[in-house]
Amino acid sequence: MRETREELKELQALLDASLSRSSSHLRSIISTERTLTAEQLTGVLTGMCTLALSTVTAKGEPRISGVDGHFLHGKWHFGTARDAVKARHLAARPAVSAAHMRGEDLGVFTHGTVETLNPQPGEPAADWPDLLAYFKDFYGAGSFNWDEDVVYYRLHPHWMSVYASDIGKLTGASRS
Repeated sequence: MRETREELKELQALLDASLSRSSSHLRSIISTERTLTAEQLTGVLTGMCTLALSTVTAKGEPRISGVDGHFLHGKWHFGTARDAVKARHLAARPAVSAAHMRGEDLGVFTHGTVETLNPQPGEPAADWPDLLAYFKDFYGAGSFNWDEDVVYYRLHPHWMSVYASDIGKLTGASRS
């Protein structure tokens, strides 16, 4: 868990607000007994988590693809090749939806906009050196030409909801 107390507080507020303004149908599925707290979620979402990421074409058509998601500081981070179609979509239209699912046990659903962490040209995000060190440690420093080959994003969520079928099974403990 890399989150500060403030980041956990912000994430919890987002989770609570998102669930409270969701439809009655969704709230019948994702109840307070079937969701995780911010602290539990950050404990469960460690390492690389495959995300289904939805972008939008210039014609307004949805496109979905898989990306390596890393949940760091209460937000999803992911990368792709600089010349990937999704990179063009994100540059023109930064609104995305992302889902991480583990069978019937866990579903994390997020809507928001992305920030480019290492734009070319342009100044990288202030925390890019720390994030780059994390990614190089995870994937191996020699895996890519980190300046030329890959572009990384942070998803700033405006809505996030979590379904957990068995909280104890996911967290190794009962809900606090």
